[in-house]
Amino acid sequence: MFIKWLRENQIAAGLLTIIRLYVGYSWLTAGFHKVADGFDASGFLQGAVAKASGENPAVQGWWASFLEGVAVPNAGLFSFLVAWGELLVGLGLILGCLTTAAAFFGMMMNFAFLFSGTVSTNAQMVLLTIFILVAGYNAGKIGLDRFVIPFIRKLTKGKMNPRDSIVS
Repeated sequence: MFIKWLRENQIAAGLLTIIRLYVGYSWLTAGFHKVADGFDASGFLQGAVAKASGENPAVQGWWASFLEGVAVPNAGLFSFLVAWGELLVGLGLILGCLTTAAAFFGMMMNFAFLFSGTVSTNAQMVLLTIFILVAGYNAGKIGLDRFVIPFIRKLTKGKMNPRDSIVS
């Protein structure tokens, strides 16, 4: 019943818009500063690997192995992905464009930060993002998804040529 309300109700669409704007603003500002000021994730990544040792490790061994074997040697790529990922997730959520995709990738980044031993606002962001994901289309209805999703649906059903205008 609650899920149906989240997915179909106009009031829910309004509340989801507020949540979407809050989460999007958080991502956008974090990403903007990283893109504008430059961002190097290597210190964070090495710190996360260090948190995997000791009596009460904050980072699981399997995640530390991934970070040590994949992320640390490619810190430049991961720095780029984090900075631009945060910025684009924020834009997608604020504009309500490809909302569920933006929310999904934002949640994946939140989980990566949580796995790396950083709590901060990540758990709160995951919780709020769950509502956006469960609501699906209704979360972006008050936004560009009102136009983008029907266009994509027409394209995938073969009823529209990709060069056709959305307006025609």
